[in-house]
Amino acid sequence: MPDDLSLLLYLPHREMEDRMFAALAGAGFDDVTPAQVRVFQRIGRNGSRLTELAEAAQITKQTAGFLVDQLERGGYVERTSDPTDARARLIRVAERGQKAIPVGLAAVAEVEREWTAHLGQRRMAALRDALVRLREITDPRL
Repeated sequence: MPDDLSLLLYLPHREMEDRMFAALAGAGFDDVTPAQVRVFQRIGRNGSRLTELAEAAQITKQTAGFLVDQLERGGYVERTSDPTDARARLIRVAERGQKAIPVGLAAVAEVEREWTAHLGQRRMAALRDALVRLREITDPRL
């Protein structure tokens, strides 16, 4: 069915993701996977505990640990002591991760400009508004 809502939501998401990964690979960040990025995107400004990342990404703590290990080996994240609890560790974005972020954001911005040119400002704003409102009832972390 061409008007199936799940497909209509998935196809643009997949296009955005493909373009972002192509830009990352073109800039030398060709060793990250979608699963790793889903964890990486959820790291808080001051770092996050592994349990927080697992919950935010809706994956098990073991899976989050595996993905963080991979990101750490790639130089995208680092584990540091939590200043509020010496027994705990925080995952923070490392230098290589900081360099990758603007590449991914630029690719997303380029796609958004193309979509705005195609849809027009008003429709693009309405699309964003509708998706933000849907997130209110679909994202349990809000």
